[in-house]
Amino acid sequence: MKIAHISDLHMTGSNFIPEWGENLLKIISSISPEVLLITGDFTDKGHSYEYDKAKAFVDRFGDVKKIIVPGNHDSKNMGYLIFEELFGTRFPYFENEKVVILGLDSTEPDLTEGHVGRENYGMIRGKMLNKEKIKILCLHHHLISVPGTGRERNIAVDAGELLKLCTDIKVNFVLSGHKHLPWVWKLENTYFITAGTATSRRFKGRTHPSFNLMELGREEIVINEINVSDESSREILRIPNTFVGK
Repeated sequence: MKIAHISDLHMTGSNFIPEWGENLLKIISSISPEVLLITGDFTDKGHSYEYDKAKAFVDRFGDVKKIIVPGNHDSKNMGYLIFEELFGTRFPYFENEKVVILGLDSTEPDLTEGHVGRENYGMIRGKMLNKEKIKILCLHHHLISVPGTGRERNIAVDAGELLKLCTDIKVNFVLSGHKHLPWVWKLENTYFITAGTATSRRFKGRTHPSFNLMELGREEIVINEINVSDESSREILRIPNTFVGK
């Protein structure tokens, strides 16, 4: 099973590169993932005209199953309401015979920092606990600081509670964006995987526009970072598939 994780398109600002947008569409089409995860920041300011442009672009990915959550930029200017109008729930859910995927809205209107909120912990537990499948949470904000990205001011303010919840209910992967730098942490038995910016120049140092491709094989789980500008790839994680849901 293939899961493509893209984030931080920033497609309505001056740093968006249309050529990279077209490359991303072409690469995703050639990969044919079963699920496309988009962890926010389509827009820069969350205005309606930006959302209309973002929706038209996302529609071009076709009929692939999409799990989409907003980013902090998308929730500005009441953009979270437009998100619901165009993309549906801010807490999307998908389940098949192999995986359980739950998207979380970690944004606060007009604020940069993240917050999921204790009012959602019961929902998370209910959808994930006792599922004998690979469990994946996805949200915009990271839960563990990413090195090389400056002072840490934007981590989810309830990250500690969420980390404990992930451990309690045995979440296998937490996928996020926001920092524009691909990274992998492992805490207890959970992998925390951050994607880069897929189509903008807002990356860190001399990195490049990218997204992550997760392949859930019977024997192994492999995650590659895909360079959107030249279609090259770099393996960032390879582990035995000791999880359930094979």
